Amino acid sequence: MAVAMISALSGRPVAHDVAMTGELTLTGRVLPIGGVKEKVLGAQRAGISRIILPEENRGDLDDLSEAVRNGSEFYFVESLDEVLAVALRTAEAD
Repeated sequence: MAVAMISALSGRPVAHDVAMTGELTLTGRVLPIGGVKEKVLGAQRAGISRIILPEENRGDLDDLSEAVRNGSEFYFVESLDEVLAVALRTAEAD
């Protein structure tokens, strides 16, 4: 929700080819979540290959097959700033 609100306020659209999950603190720190395997598989089924995950969930990729891991580009983040750098399109982007 934070990315959607920042997108609306800044006028910068969210990239259509990125999925994200995580919990955000009031200070902008990204916390780990559960269900990474199911969320990654769901993103792939939806045709999304760029996935933003909390850094603390990096080890959860071990639960995925090599084919699933190789079929996506993962971004592991610790802060909202890192999320926005991946999720929001730049002014120059199509």
